Amino acid sequence: MNSLADPPLFAALSSSRNVLLAGAGGGFDVYAALPLAIALHDRGVGVHLANLSFTPLELVDLDHWHAPDIVAARTGTSGPDDYFPERTLARWLAANDLPRPVYAFPRTGVQPLRAAYRHLVDELDIDAIVLVDGGTDILMRGDEDGLGTPVEDMTSLAAVAGVDVPVRLVTCLGFGIDAFHGVVHTQVLENLAALDRDGAYLGALSIPGASREAELYRSAVADAQAATPIRPSIVQGQIEAATRGAFGDVRFTRRTQGSVLFVNPLMAIYFTVDLAALAARNLYLDRIEETVGMNQVALRIEKFREEISPRVPRAFPH
Repeated sequence: MNSLADPPLFAALSSSRNVLLAGAGGGFDVYAALPLAIALHDRGVGVHLANLSFTPLELVDLDHWHAPDIVAARTGTSGPDDYFPERTLARWLAANDLPRPVYAFPRTGVQPLRAAYRHLVDELDIDAIVLVDGGTDILMRGDEDGLGTPVEDMTSLAAVAGVDVPVRLVTCLGFGIDAFHGVVHTQVLENLAALDRDGAYLGALSIPGASREAELYRSAVADAQAATPIRPSIVQGQIEAATRGAFGDVRFTRRTQGSVLFVNPLMAIYFTVDLAALAARNLYLDRIEETVGMNQVALRIEKFREEISPRVPRAFPH
């Protein structure tokens, strides 16, 4: 039985020896796993990091490919100079004596991605997988007013739903950020309530701003912003700002010019659910099950959306 004194997220992972924390939505999503990774590492848990990558991995030399559809990004891994979040993170991890490499998955369909996950599970003796989303659009079941950017998230969700490990979770960091892509966050809360009724909601867990985890996370995000000045992460920049108590329209990159940001404490909270239950509530995950390419995933989601009438969202009453 869960207890207020023992956060359900950590209770669910209490028996795990080797945990794979994987960015679900591509880009810098793996950075949202860092506070959790550091907390687990400090407890003596074996931690491994992975990410669905936006990097053109075809530019990486063959000797850095760990297996089909898996690049093991290390400090000296070849590839683009201007954008390679997984290698940037691996360098930061090495400088801070934290576990690496960072495994990078190319943007494929469900079947190849699932095979890549299974390879890591077998090789690393993984007994828990936590998909980490920067934002909350992975929680959308399909009939919401807006889905955000679902293609990568749903490919990751479907892939891991077919991987057999004792513990599979989804956790989201950055509540509110996906409003820019059309997500209505009253529907995020509605979905969490439905998962709670199913016994699949593991609660919300705030990252203390003065904690070692938050301080190291802020260091990693600053390092990534310096390494990727043209394309710094807007998502991680807002979460980083939230962990230091910033509020409102916080500026950290010209990429947000013309937008009004709303940085707030909710962005520094992990919302965690059971992965199998989340997958079971999704209304179209079966349609992308046999995909091999991500364009197939996108087309099948688009087709599903053409066939339904989205449910009408409620406004926040306060």
